[in-house]
Amino acid sequence: MVVSKLVFPTLSYTGWGSIKQLLSSVKSFQAKRILCVTDEILVKIGLVDKVTKPLIEKGYELNIYTDVEPEPPLECGQKLVDYTKAEKFELIIGLGGGSTLDLAKIAAILATHDGAVKDYLNLTGTKSLKNNGLPTILIPTTSGTGSEVTNISVLSLETTKDVITDDRLMADVAIVDPELTVSLPAKVTAATGVDALTHAVEAFLSVQASPTTDGLALQAARLIDHSLRRAVKNGSDREARTNMSMGSYMAGLAFFNAGVAGVHALAYPLGGQFHIPHGESNAVLLPYVMAYIRPSCVKKMAYLYEVLSGDTSKTLAEASHLFVKRMETLVRDVGIPSTLKGFQIPRSALESLTDDAVKQTRLLARSPKPLLRADIFTIYEAAFEGKLPNEL
Repeated sequence: MVVSKLVFPTLSYTGWGSIKQLLSSVKSFQAKRILCVTDEILVKIGLVDKVTKPLIEKGYELNIYTDVEPEPPLECGQKLVDYTKAEKFELIIGLGGGSTLDLAKIAAILATHDGAVKDYLNLTGTKSLKNNGLPTILIPTTSGTGSEVTNISVLSLETTKDVITDDRLMADVAIVDPELTVSLPAKVTAATGVDALTHAVEAFLSVQASPTTDGLALQAARLIDHSLRRAVKNGSDREARTNMSMGSYMAGLAFFNAGVAGVHALAYPLGGQFHIPHGESNAVLLPYVMAYIRPSCVKKMAYLYEVLSGDTSKTLAEASHLFVKRMETLVRDVGIPSTLKGFQIPRSALESLTDDAVKQTRLLARSPKPLLRADIFTIYEAAFEGKLPNEL
């Protein structure tokens, strides 16, 4: 048996109403100056006030920082790091979607390091992290990225994306409260939900998967597959929201330890070149990548289909094909465009997208089918035309 390294957050609170654990969590760090990284929309709808009110009532010095962006560029991260250092905060709270949580992690870790954010990027950076960061409490308000339980922060560059990754980016406390996701718009619910499903699926199929990550990934995929349509249709559906939050959380734990692969590698350039939200980038590519790699993981895809559908009557080949079609149908049902054309991406961009995707070696290394340049171009072309690629 292959030896697997498994890393999990120090402490997690999950379930409806778990945000009530925030005050005691803050107390445990004995911090006085606190920075809450969030976004302006959550301030406007009153969610930030609701979450932070117990802290203010107890006299904590709390600064709210909202200068964040979706798919944050390098400059956005640098501005936050500079602010965090200048104000000498002692604790960072991240409240929001994956981009916000990623920025909070970057602020926490680089507050204790010299140099610029770009110096620590995975692909081009020249420095490595050596110190522990400020304590962090991460609170997702979407059910999608799993950022609250990973050691990765993603930043957008000019045409692609890069990451800072190190176990020192792990949250000290993660609070996953589905009640905080009720106000999430249907479109964002759909995109982040398929993102979480992609995490689960790619973790299960990863060459770095283990029995532990398989268990997490399978349960996550089942919860999301059975609940996402309901959550998109009715955001107040408490059971659906709970299942989505728990599914996203478990998918995060699964992919953090097993890794994601081809879908994410090809999705990053879509975000970098065309600023397509990460969840939608994953969603549009998911069926095409799955169809292309299917011959390399027939048995596992067939098992995924059986777990999601309850149908055990099909052959392995039939079930694996049906799994791909199930992913294609789900993306369509939640209203996400099913082709690159649907995002107004021209055919002329396929070469540059391929050039950038090839650079994502960290992700591509986990694919059960090696994806070389020609393979990647074929997948992009299939996604452009809206035809599942020929399976080799």
